[in-house]
Amino acid sequence: MGFALWIDRDCVWAQGTHEYKPMGAAVIAATDLFRQRDFVSGRRCPSRLDRSFAGLFASLGDVNHHLRAQKKRGRLRTTVPYL
Repeated sequence: MGFALWIDRDCVWAQGTHEYKPMGAAVIAATDLFRQRDFVSGRRCPSRLDRSFAGLFASLGDVNHHLRAQKKRGRLRTTVPYL
């Protein structure tokens, strides 16, 4: 498994693969955590998020751990609305 994470102004996007098959993408509120059922195979992350890339992660647990840590530190980055 592998997940790419983008943190936008009010939402968080993730795009994942499972054993070399694309899982699609998921979008959640910035205050929520990801679940497996959030992913839709036909959904893609918008290209405007390129500047808000947060990293690559090995599992959903790693993604959620990163989100929790960012919230505790108050460091959720935002994308400027006009980009």
